[in-house]
Amino acid sequence: MEKQILDCVLVPLGLVVMIFYHIWLLHQIYNDPTRTVVGINAINRRLWVRAMMEDTSKNGVLAVQTLRNNIMASTLLASTAIMLSSLIAVLMTNGGSSYQSSSTPFIYGDKSELGFTIKFFSILVCFLVAFLLNVQSIRYYSHASILINVPPPHKRKMKGLLNIGATAEYVGRTVNRGSYFWSLGLRAFYFSFPLFLWIFGPIPMFLCCVVLVVMLYYLDFTFDFCAVADGGGSGGCEQDDGDCRRQVVDLESN
Repeated sequence: MEKQILDCVLVPLGLVVMIFYHIWLLHQIYNDPTRTVVGINAINRRLWVRAMMEDTSKNGVLAVQTLRNNIMASTLLASTAIMLSSLIAVLMTNGGSSYQSSSTPFIYGDKSELGFTIKFFSILVCFLVAFLLNVQSIRYYSHASILINVPPPHKRKMKGLLNIGATAEYVGRTVNRGSYFWSLGLRAFYFSFPLFLWIFGPIPMFLCCVVLVVMLYYLDFTFDFCAVADGGGSGGCEQDDGDCRRQVVDLESN
């Protein structure tokens, strides 16, 4: 009974820690993007798309090759996710009963058949979500690899083409959406770590959630963006912080 209480307390608590951190991260991305890696990369991807579309005849091959590398990364993650989903499904149908022995010394927690079914099903859902998110990332990157070679409006007018076509802002949003889906798919892989350790008990699962949140904080946040914009000086970061935010708002409004 005490072991089941640990599952009922530590598992929801670990999930709450993970979910609360990502809600706070999303709030920071929307309100202060220059402090987050996701926000800074989104800003620079828009600038990169504008630079590539200024001269499509010169930069087209470089742009397509860069997007192709991103497609390969998303394809790798999607293939890994669907392979692991198949493996988990096989364990649920055939090998799950071998973990239900009460004499297993490495498992501390709920060892019932229902408990193991919930654990394996949670991991399966996590990998399936990762697969779907990476497929959507491939979709947006594939669209962007074509749109990024569309000539800018002023060159379309010079060549007598119709003034309808993708703008740099639209292509930038498409590239950013592909990157957002890739990041979400990677987060689904991160979520699978504590769910996997849940097989060995609620204590490893909770400790993994705490360690993962601490690690993700150092990966998701940066304080060097304004320093770089200021030329490397540390004294001008606070002074230029308002300018940085206004430039971000201008980019997002475009």
